[in-house]
Amino acid sequence: MNRSKFVAILTGVISLILGIAYLMLVQLLDLRGEMIPAPISLLPFWFH
Repeated sequence: MNRSKFVAILTGVISLILGIAYLMLVQLLDLRGEMIPAPISLLPFWFH
């Protein structure tokens, strides 16, 4: 029982760390400003 409780706490901590890291990454990418699409002339010929 003791080992399963430890594994549960460990996976919870890892889950929280991953969640916070994901939110920080999204915020960092959002700070870059509005996404401007590439001009049509720069796209490869198979996308026209």
